[in-house]
Order: sequence, then structure tokens, then C-alpha cells
Amino acid sequence: MTDPVQTTAEAPAPQESYVRGARVLAVGVGATGLLTFVYFSLSSHLLDAEQYGQISVLWATLFIVISVIYRPIEQLLSRMISDRRARGAHHSHPLRGPILIQASFAIAFLILSLALRPQIEDIFGGSETLYWVFVAATLAYAASYFARGYFAGHQWFVLYGGLMLFESFARVCFPLAVLVGIASGQSVIALGIFAAPVASLFVVPWAIARHARMDRDAPVVEVAAVAGSSVGFASSVAVVQLGEQTLLNAGVLVADSVAGAAVAGAVFSVLLITRAPLQLFQSVQTTLLPHLTGLEATEGGEEFSKAIRTTIRAITAFAAVSALVMLVVGPKLMKIVFGDDTIYGRIGLAAVAIGMGFHLIAGTLNQAALARGRASAAAVIWVVAALLFTGWMFVPLVSSVLLRAELGYPAVTALLSGLLYLLYRQPPRGGDGDLVPARSSVEDVVEGSGGILLTKDR
Repeated sequence: MTDPVQTTAEAPAPQESYVRGARVLAVGVGATGLLTFVYFSLSSHLLDAEQYGQISVLWATLFIVISVIYRPIEQLLSRMISDRRARGAHHSHPLRGPILIQASFAIAFLILSLALRPQIEDIFGGSETLYWVFVAATLAYAASYFARGYFAGHQWFVLYGGLMLFESFARVCFPLAVLVGIASGQSVIALGIFAAPVASLFVVPWAIARHARMDRDAPVVEVAAVAGSSVGFASSVAVVQLGEQTLLNAGVLVADSVAGAAVAGAVFSVLLITRAPLQLFQSVQTTLLPHLTGLEATEGGEEFSKAIRTTIRAITAFAAVSALVMLVVGPKLMKIVFGDDTIYGRIGLAAVAIGMGFHLIAGTLNQAALARGRASAAAVIWVVAALLFTGWMFVPLVSSVLLRAELGYPAVTALLSGLLYLLYRQPPRGGDGDLVPARSSVEDVVEGSGGILLTKDR
């Protein structure tokens, strides 16, 4: 049991804060998504199909790793800080635990990557340069993702979007340098992937120090200790991220292993239909988790459900428009952006757009699960979806690996969003002031919530 929460600060209007934050962040993250699209479009035109495929594999591998080992700390910080601030505490957030977890993940990655260097270089076609870009970029992203969680928890959304925009601008400078003739070759373009997080290291300390002054005059409020395990929450989120990155990248990696780097590049390009909106949706996810956490701590179920319904309706409309665009002009757009190396079918492109919608809905429902302390149950669902998609990509029921990805992705994301919806619909059990979410039938399969459980005296 914990002591009753003491709060003296007046809570902000949660829905207004959420909408404003999502709107501000969407601009920065939307520009980031566009710059990422430009980076790969330029790369596809400046490199041959084999070299572009290797860059795609590098990107896919990198973001599997950093999402699994760093995004959990971003989510942990966002949830922890936003909950404390919703209860009136603006100072002295406990950061030692998250820092130790983040550092442990980074050190473990470095040890494994050095031990498995030959195998990793084989993934990148034997390129020593791509291997070192992969290792260095992964380590540099540790600070970037920690800062994102810190910004999100404080609802400094302009800083969050600005950080991502700054990274993307630094990345796209490298293929632009090759385009204008200042530099040349695959290695220079790949260095842009490393330069992005390194550039952010120069602005993060300044940004945190400058904006921390905003809280200095806030009243000091005693907030009850948070029960549960930060490690358990971070571990569950790591599994969720592994599942999500598998859905985004298994097609690329399997294509590379069974059909070569050129086909992997084609699969990567078609899945950019999903990647760009997912990156934009980070603006919604970033505001959604602290918003839902604050609602769970202060407002209750109706406002919580309203936020979920509003987000899903917007996603459904966006996915429908995207699918229609892909049906009408998708092949022409892909030809303009990525060249003539691959011919894309309009049905497959529309199917991926529909899958993108299901993926975004799953991400929304996943944030609800995290806010309610159901991280471990969500993790089980993501793992099931990831295993199904990976297995499908290896089974040659459809001869074309590209078509296999285009058909398998929407089917699995539809199942994923359905299972997460069932988890979301589980009714809470417990007394009126109990902030501990009830165990659902899905969670009964998994011992422990793996989340941070918020309690009051009962």
C-alpha cells in the first residue's frame, strides 16, 4: 500500500492539452516523415538496386534494435513523469532507474555487436562501413530516445518535434551532398543515418536545461511512490516494440535472405507507405500516452474512452483516403519516387495502405493498454502477430516475395488490432478509488501486469 496522493496543483484541462500538443507535434513529425521519405527517394535514384537494398536493410535492422532497446525507456519516462505531473509533482522525477536500464541495454548491445561482427557484416553484404554505421548510430540513439521520453512526459511537444526534425534534416544532407557532387558513394549516404542522432546530442542538454527553468517556481508536492517494477514495464514495452518492428521489417529481412538485396529494397519501398504515416502517428502516440495516463489518474473511464474513439475515427478516415489514392495513382507515384526498377500493383499498394490503418489503430489501443498497466498482455499479442507475419513471409504459398508482404501485412495487422481491441474492452474490476487496472482474461494467461500499478489506500 502507498500513502494517499497529496496534490495542491490544479490539473490542466486534459483534452485541450492533448489536442493542442498533438497538433503542434504533428507539424514537426510530419516534416520529419517527409524528410525521411526524401532521404530514401534520393538514395534509390543515386544508388543501384543492390546498394539501395543494403541501405534499406541497414535502416530496417537499426530500427528494430533501437526501438526494442530504447523506445521502452521513452515510454516509461513519458508515463512516469506525466503521472507525477498530473498529481501535482513537477520536481525531482526519479531518473536513476531509467538511466541505468538505458545504459545497460546500450552496453549489452555493444558487447553483442562486437562479438557477432562477422555475422552482422554479412547482413549488410559484407560491408565494414555499414557495420560501423549500425553500431555507432545505435549507441548515439540512446540519448535521443531518453530525451524524447523526458520531453513527452513534460509535454514539451515543440521540443520533441524539433528534435526529430533536426535529426531528419541532418540525415538528408548526405544524399543531397552526393546529388550535387560534393561527395559520392553508398558510404556517404549511409553516414547520414549515423549523423542524425549525433546531431541531436548537441541540442538535447541545452534544451533540457533551458526548459527545466519552467518548473522551478512550481509548488513542491508530495506524490505517492509508484508501485510495481519499472524493469517489468520496460521489458514488456521492449517486447511490444520487437513485435512492431518485426511487422515493419521482417518482410525486408526475409526478402534479403531468400531473394537478394534488390528485392529487399522493393519490399522496403512499398512498406514506406506504412512507415511515413507511422512516423507521423508518433506525434499522436507521444501525446496520447501521457494524456491517457493523466486521465487514468484523475478523470476516469469516459474521458479515457473518448480519447480512444476520437483517435480511431481519425485513423480510419486517413487510411480510407490513403487506400483510395493507392488504387488510383499508386503505381505512378511509386515509379516517380523510386524509379523503374520494380513494378508495383495497385491492389497490393492499397492493401498495404489498409494494413497501415489497422497498424495505427493497434498502436492507439496499445497506448491504452500501457496507460492501464496491461503492458505484458499487449506484449503477448504483439509477439503472436509478429510470429504469424514472419512465418507467412517464409512460406512460399505466394511466389512473389513482394506480393507476399503486401498481402500478409494487412491480414496480420487486422488480427493484431482485433486482439488489442478485445483487451481494451475488458471491464475494470475493483473499488471506486482503485487505480489498479483489473486483470483481463487475456492477462490471466500472463502472470503479472509488467506495468506500473498506481494505488491508493483502500
